[in-house]
Amino acid sequence: MAIEPGLTPTLRTGVNDGSLTEPFFIMSDDNKYNEDDKNPKKGGEFKVPPRTWVVWIAIFGAIILLMVMRDRWESPGTLINQFRFQQLVESNQIAQATLNYNPQDPYLTEIIGKYYKVDASGARISGKDGDQTEPFRAKVRLTSRLERKILSGQYPQFEVKEPNTMLLSLVWSILPFAAIAAFIWFFFIRQIKMAGKGALSFGKSKARLLAKERNKTTFKDVAGIDEAIEEVSELVEFLKDPKKFQRLGGRIPKGILMVGPPGTGKTLLAKAIAGEADAAFFSISGSDFVEMFVGVGASRVRDMFEQARKNTPCLIFIDEIDAVGRSRGHGLGGGNDEREQTLNALLVEMDGFDTQEGIIIIAATNRPDVLDPALLRPGRFDRQIMVNLPDVRGREAILKVHAKNVKLAPSVDLSVIARGTPGYSGAELANLLNEAALLAASTNKKAVSMEELEEARDKVRWGRERRSLAMTDEDKKFTAWHEAGHALVNVLLQHTHPLHKVTIIPRGQALGSTMSLPKTDVLSRRRKEMLDLIAMTMAGRIAEEIISGDISSGAAGDIQQATNMARAMVTQWGMSDRIGMIQYGDDDEYVFLGREVSRAKVYSESTAQEIDAEVKRIIDEAYKTAKDLITNNLDKLELIAKSLLEYESLDGTQVEEIVRTGKFTPPPPTPQVDAPHGAPAGTPLPEIPVKPAPPKLPGLGNPAPAGGLA
Repeated sequence: MAIEPGLTPTLRTGVNDGSLTEPFFIMSDDNKYNEDDKNPKKGGEFKVPPRTWVVWIAIFGAIILLMVMRDRWESPGTLINQFRFQQLVESNQIAQATLNYNPQDPYLTEIIGKYYKVDASGARISGKDGDQTEPFRAKVRLTSRLERKILSGQYPQFEVKEPNTMLLSLVWSILPFAAIAAFIWFFFIRQIKMAGKGALSFGKSKARLLAKERNKTTFKDVAGIDEAIEEVSELVEFLKDPKKFQRLGGRIPKGILMVGPPGTGKTLLAKAIAGEADAAFFSISGSDFVEMFVGVGASRVRDMFEQARKNTPCLIFIDEIDAVGRSRGHGLGGGNDEREQTLNALLVEMDGFDTQEGIIIIAATNRPDVLDPALLRPGRFDRQIMVNLPDVRGREAILKVHAKNVKLAPSVDLSVIARGTPGYSGAELANLLNEAALLAASTNKKAVSMEELEEARDKVRWGRERRSLAMTDEDKKFTAWHEAGHALVNVLLQHTHPLHKVTIIPRGQALGSTMSLPKTDVLSRRRKEMLDLIAMTMAGRIAEEIISGDISSGAAGDIQQATNMARAMVTQWGMSDRIGMIQYGDDDEYVFLGREVSRAKVYSESTAQEIDAEVKRIIDEAYKTAKDLITNNLDKLELIAKSLLEYESLDGTQVEEIVRTGKFTPPPPTPQVDAPHGAPAGTPLPEIPVKPAPPKLPGLGNPAPAGGLA
């Protein structure tokens, strides 16, 4: 597999894989699945805050505690049963008692009172204040005879008390409704209010006001996009001192559109503007306007601008504006769908009949070609700022910004890493430093060295090494010859980029790879460079066929990318003398992105045949060039393949030495460091006796050695 910088290999099958073609980022299937293994949020899941659960647990706990302690908190006294109570009544030992009829239970009567203490002979025990008494309470069923005697006055020490049951009945009648109302309030209305999803707030804006004291990002934290920083810093200066510009008739720009590839720092630049500007800063995503109900997005746009008018001058940052600003009347959907209504409201608020100055829109997108032309005109977005991939100086500055929190070894030279990472975005460079720090920490190093940075660079761009992949010796042999063919032709051709590394260690989706890095940033492609690159891409299949006498599906990626390069040369870049400088088709346009529903063919069948014939001619000539070079240097090809089988990876300088001299100098072996020896002890320690070897069990041989793939 031959890998060019700034490109990502496509998914393929087989032993080896192919060269890269166009300078576009292609996401493989594994990246799609691995990317979103972070903590996924279940949409629509109902969650109750922990505080609510604590309140309900406390309420139920208090009720249970009251029920348990009720009997203990009732009138003090000894609890007696009905038999004991009748004995006290018949022996005339009741000093005083009160009868409380229970309205909930007509058979039981609660009696609270006092009885006289008696000794063993039955005589009352006297004290200083007269006869001693003991409080008691009882819940008994009065017999009809005893109840008649009490009510007729034969026992004057008893009195009847009429209970007040109105309050208790009121509580019992209201309590169920109160409990249901409390349940609904806690679990529904309160949650809806806390989540901001009430019926009255459905059309409210989701824009968040960013507090300046919480945002610590400034222009010092942004690097590699100096021209973009200069343009937006002028905006910040206008907000701080508007009279400086208004003296000459200048007015504040109404909108700024930041355009660039993913990971170049558009959102970071917006945060820096918020940190530098002395104005209110609202942030929202384009997807926050999109709802399934027509009119909700437009209502949110109007509410957002209503909030902004109360805080003028202010900034509104809309991230991924292409989610709501796509061209109207194209693609799927009619003119009355939710997205177009939202876009109409946005257009009117930005520059309509009743527009007020002082609200500046800052938007970011990586798809400006699908935006509506009415949104891009001056008066709405006065400026379009290109945030491109950083050059070598920008990459070094970005690495220095992100390296502030990484402990680097003194030998680390970030300029070397910057020169070796052409086509990397700011996000990839930040990820590179993070991966290097993780690699150093996993090996218990005290600082990050160049070794970890080099490995992290390869890991970020080409994937992690898969040393655990089980490969047969035959697969390794074919992979070594395949990659040796790429490496040999890469060094022999004049217009290819310098070879960086060739390896047969599986990495990412590839079973082997040949990596080349340009000396400078690649700003354009030349014809001779493309022809040599196609020839180098074909070399893997040729070398594999020479050694095996057969061909495999391992070169599927090589064939695919060589075809893409040749077709781009013919149909887009005008590099074919036969076809001429005419662009045939618009292959970069994607379907269903706000344009045509289907892709139209803009050339005839005869022209298509000529294009196919020219593409085949370019590939056949490149194939012949690569085959001639390999045939004339079979000894060097064999030496590169055998070295790969022995050492698994070769640097570009080692391959160049083989091609130039026909000899290979093995890399120096890793020095074996002996264990440190201390000074001889003053008192020699006694020798530890050697343990006898365990007896060999019958029927069991020596243990198998721990082996791995060669």
